[in-house]
Amino acid sequence: MTIKTIIAEPNKILREISKTVETVGKEEQNLMDDMLETMYHAKGIGLAAIQIGVPKRIIVMDISKNEEEKTPLYFVNPLIKNRNKEYSVYEEGCLSVPNYFAEIERPKTCEVEYLDYNGQKKILKAEGLLATCIQHEMDHLEGILFIDYLSKLKKTMIVKKLSKQKDKPDRIIV
Repeated sequence: MTIKTIIAEPNKILREISKTVETVGKEEQNLMDDMLETMYHAKGIGLAAIQIGVPKRIIVMDISKNEEEKTPLYFVNPLIKNRNKEYSVYEEGCLSVPNYFAEIERPKTCEVEYLDYNGQKKILKAEGLLATCIQHEMDHLEGILFIDYLSKLKKTMIVKKLSKQKDKPDRIIV
């Protein structure tokens, strides 16, 4: 497994719409392994393939709190079937928008259909943090970042600050 570089906003790659995966084979499994390793290294709970520059509809996540008992989830071609009409608010952050957090309102529960690590079709009913994380990562597949839910002023300020950080060669963003 290889730790990949996570792309930070502003970068036009993050705004690309990811492409459907035709089959889940060794190449996709290796990609998911690398994504998971990258996510754990960056102390994240979710990562979309586009965040490491691969425009494929693949997401990995692990919302477990226990370091010893990791419970990774793999989603290939995820599709949300049902979203609850009730909403909940979580403070979200993003590995591609380092050091910024904001309260985002999303449907409290959702049902997602996807292919797992082995290409098997699955349906998962998610609630709470898992539902929020799935929706956050699925936004990446559509070229959407959590800061897009913020006011135009707040989003512009964040992007401006991130641009200045990128211009400083002594800073490392992972």
